Amino acid sequence: MKHSPASVLAAVVAVMTAMLPMSARGADATPAQVAGRTGDFPGIEKLMSAEEFGRAGLDRLTPEQVRALNDWLVRYTAGEAYVVQSTSEEVRAAVPEFRIEARIVPPFGGWTGQTLFRLDNGQVWRQRIKGRYMFDGDDTRVVITRNLLGYYNLTMLSTGRAVGVEPVRKPPGASAVD
Repeated sequence: MKHSPASVLAAVVAVMTAMLPMSARGADATPAQVAGRTGDFPGIEKLMSAEEFGRAGLDRLTPEQVRALNDWLVRYTAGEAYVVQSTSEEVRAAVPEFRIEARIVPPFGGWTGQTLFRLDNGQVWRQRIKGRYMFDGDDTRVVITRNLLGYYNLTMLSTGRAVGVEPVRKPPGASAVD
């Protein structure tokens, strides 16, 4: 299947946008990488592997060209990327699916703003969106999914109520990416 350069770039932006919360840490950047970095945005040279960066021919760009590409990528991500992510089947297909099904370990009475959710698979998730929800039931089955912007949501299957969460601890053997 042949893809246009614009659709490939849109897919790269979608995947990079989904990765930003986890990739934005990178204190081990080289001076060449820092040259293209603007503000706290990690830069395309940090978001892509060295192999991807070279295969795309980006290693031949000057530091000024990398900086211009990063500036454009920040503007695109902030403005148009969400539209492309929500309207393009090709881009949605490029974003890896993330889904965890588990049970919250009792006792559980809902969430109060800074709740820790301890799951029966060993994972621990923290509430990231303010809000309260009182729960008085026995069915603590939940599904955690990741949206197109890379944020996680926990949904109670018995009630359909959902709240934004972030990972605190993953089970042994979980990959560093998810």
